[in-house]
Amino acid sequence: MILCEPALDLIFRSASPHNGWPDKPVADETLRALYDLLKWSPTSANSSPARIVFVRSGDAKERLRPALSTGNLEKTMAAPVTAIIGHDLQFHEQLPGLFPHADARSWFAGKDESFRTTAFRNGTLQGAYLIIAARARPGLRANVRFRQRQGRCRVLPGRHGEVELPVQPRQRRCGEALRPQPAAGVR
Repeated sequence: MILCEPALDLIFRSASPHNGWPDKPVADETLRALYDLLKWSPTSANSSPARIVFVRSGDAKERLRPALSTGNLEKTMAAPVTAIIGHDLQFHEQLPGLFPHADARSWFAGKDESFRTTAFRNGTLQGAYLIIAARARPGLRANVRFRQRQGRCRVLPGRHGEVELPVQPRQRRCGEALRPQPAAGVR
């Protein structure tokens, strides 16, 4: 299947950051659909290290506040939902089920640099898949704010993880024009 030009425009060419959000919640079903779409995306050895928390409530946003940069603080607090994408530094423990045809767990177990690099790279990649999934869903757009944290993440529950990409899906207004992007220079 080949995507048509308007679909490519929607996902890539006209995908630009937004500074405002309509006062309309994003439904649980929509967030599940985003996850259900991105979970099929490829990662190294099916590692799937991304761990996602959707932040909507005022209390959850307040816990997120200290991790936000000043320039993104008000935008994030006003967003109907923010997806925090981190990565699981123990993803390799799941590899026997995710990549059963090889002993992929042994590629990472006890190899700090290897599993950290793979978790970061593939978790970030899955964050990008979430952005593309949000752009492809009717009625949604997504912004991304990159913020890397060291050590344990206070926002993500459970395992050791690091916040990577706060992604903010927003409802697209019906008939909203796609903004043309400047052409890339070639040198």
